[in-house]
Amino acid sequence: MFRSIVFSLLVILASVQVHAQKVGYINSQDILNAMPEVKQANSDLEVMKNMFDKKAEEMIVAFQTKVREFQQKQASGELAPVEVEKRSKALQEEESKIIEYRSTSEQKLMQKQEELLKPIHDSINKAISDVATEKELLYIFDAVHGVILYAEPSTEVTQLIKEKLGIK
Repeated sequence: MFRSIVFSLLVILASVQVHAQKVGYINSQDILNAMPEVKQANSDLEVMKNMFDKKAEEMIVAFQTKVREFQQKQASGELAPVEVEKRSKALQEEESKIIEYRSTSEQKLMQKQEELLKPIHDSINKAISDVATEKELLYIFDAVHGVILYAEPSTEVTQLIKEKLGIK
């Protein structure tokens, strides 16, 4: 009798184990911090950012010098009203160019970041998928961001939920 109870418990535990969903998690920040490719990409981006910042600073200093000179000449009455209007317009255009340069610089920096980091993210995603397959994991979560990074396609139930809600 005791043997049959123990055997039944073992069968039940084995079936529960077979039906248990296997889940894994990663620390994406730890992975990114350990990758030399990420360090190199960040270094390249910092160099590019510093180059843009240096040029923007030079533009701003030159603009501020022109503004001071304009204000001094205007205050001393050296400029005719037509010249004041002409220089004011030129300064506004220069200010617009600085703003446009900053905006363009930020866009170029974001594009470069995407260009440098996309292959890194692709390799991480492939590694996650490979590990999930090898370890027969149904889900892999990122402990840092609390999001699902991998889900076995057979566990997706969106269509079933839609059917329950009467949505096509």
